[in-house]
Order: sequence, then structure tokens, then C-alpha cells
Amino acid sequence: MTAVVAARTDPANPLEGLEVREVPRPEPREHWTTVDVRAASLNHHDLWSLRGVGLPPDRLPMVLGCDAAGVTPDGQEVVVHGVVGGTGHGVGPQERPSILSETYPGTLAEQVAVPTWNLVPKPAELSFAEAACLPTAWLTAYRMLFTSAGLGPGDRVLVQGAGGGVASAATALAAAAGLEVVVTSRDPAKRARALELGAAHALEPGSRVPARVDAVIETVGAATWGHSVRSVRPGGTIVVAGATTGDPSPMEAQRIFFTQLTVQGVTMGSKEDLESLLRFCARTGLRPTIDSTLPLAQAPEAFARLAAGEHFGKIVLTV
Repeated sequence: MTAVVAARTDPANPLEGLEVREVPRPEPREHWTTVDVRAASLNHHDLWSLRGVGLPPDRLPMVLGCDAAGVTPDGQEVVVHGVVGGTGHGVGPQERPSILSETYPGTLAEQVAVPTWNLVPKPAELSFAEAACLPTAWLTAYRMLFTSAGLGPGDRVLVQGAGGGVASAATALAAAAGLEVVVTSRDPAKRARALELGAAHALEPGSRVPARVDAVIETVGAATWGHSVRSVRPGGTIVVAGATTGDPSPMEAQRIFFTQLTVQGVTMGSKEDLESLLRFCARTGLRPTIDSTLPLAQAPEAFARLAAGEHFGKIVLTV
């Protein structure tokens, strides 16, 4: 079958190790299901894998991809929850959790095998491409907003770096749930798009926010950390799910403890979070922002767009 593979890793030139090649189809395995992939979306996790982060040489070549929606052998339309392990389902209770494409082959292929427990019914209201956008970036944003930060209607949230998958998802989800959303971006076009998604304010990075926020959605890291710490109210929360510009230095620990801030880390979300997210989208009519859709064979073009930061929303590959 055709798959998008990390054949090599290179911290400086991650796309050099990307290949579209033929790989064996998944072997049958007890308590696992092989899904015919209809659509899969890209994440920065894929670029980090190509850099060798979390993907050691002894696991290469590795099929990339965390997100997918497709069809089971008995015809069910499903969404794949990409965290394997930690529950005991399909792998045993002692296996540490990992994300698809770290220990097990990922979703950027004609088929992907996962523990049957990891499959969630796809709502009929969502297309395969829309559903394939949700299990990583949108799931992470959902957990950051509503599980970790505990935000509700009327609360204020700052989303740093509008345009990325998690940031654009957080903007749309927060606006749909009745939050006052402030976003930042260097790109005027991305700020305009964020306003279209429902943001109340779109600012240049580092600009003073209209009012201190209850929580910050932080995926940028060093470039925005100081602004995040200064923009949240005393007792508020900074939820961190990435650091695309590197770890912050200084951490500003004095301000954090003096204003009694909570710093909460998030990696994706639970299967229950994914089920709730799917229901939220189906009932409200909210849909993920899709930047572009390309066939699986054009994966190098899709990855180049992701790496260049030219996208707004999710990049989807279809099978």
C-alpha cells in the first residue's frame, strides 16, 4: 500500500527524510482493527518526527500521521483516537502511552491498524476530511480550553499564534462556546481570518490585551511566553501544548508564583474528550478550518506548506 514515511531523520532539514513509498499492509492482530483511511491530516508532530524527536533510528522507516477518519471492514465510519497504550486495551496494561507514528505505524497511508478500543463513530454530519482534522490539534485545543483551563461562556482567553492547527481550533471552539477570544499573529491576513472564526480581538504579538484574560492557550513558546505571563489575570492559567519557537528563557518564575498562576501541560486528550468534541461539532455546526486538501501522493507538497507556516487551519491528505 502507499504510505508517507519518515525514511531518515534530520534535525536541520526534516523534509529530506520524507518519502512516499509502498509498505506492507497491516497484519491481523487480536483486539485490533485495520481501518481503510479516507482522510488524514498533518500536524507539527509529523515534522518533529522527521527531525528525530521521539522517533529513534531503530524505529525507521516509520509511517507518519496521528489523525485519520475512515471505514472499518464491516462498513462503520470511524475516527481514530491516536493515543495507543495507557488503558490496556489492545496492548496490555503495562505499555506506556504513545502517539501513532511513534511506536506504531501512523495514519498517512491507505490503511492504519489500531486497537479496536481507539475507534470512535464518525458523526454523519461531518465529512471524512473534517473528522480527520479533529483527533490531535482540535482535541488538544478542546482539552486545553474546557478540561485543563475549565473555561466557560463569558470567560476571556488569549490564543497565541493564530493560524496554527491548535490555535485556529482553539479560536473557533472558544468563540462557539461563548468565550471572549483574543488572538495574536504577525500576519495581518491570519489576524483577519481569526476574526472571521469568531475572535473578538486580533493583535500583533506582544500587544497589550484589552483586559487581563482568564487563560492563555500557548503553543508558540519562547517568542510569546513573556506576553502570556503578563496577559493573564492573577490566579489564571497558562495551558501549554507546544513550543514551536523553543523553550522560554527566562521562565519568569517570580511573576508566576507572585500572581499565583497555574501552568498546565496538555498532550492531545482522552477518547472521552474526542467523543465530546465530535458531539460538540455535530450539534453546533462548527467545522474545522481546512487550509488545503491534497491526495496522498502529494504529501511532499503538503509537508512543505506545513513547514513554511503558510497554512491557516489544517492540511488534509485524502486517500
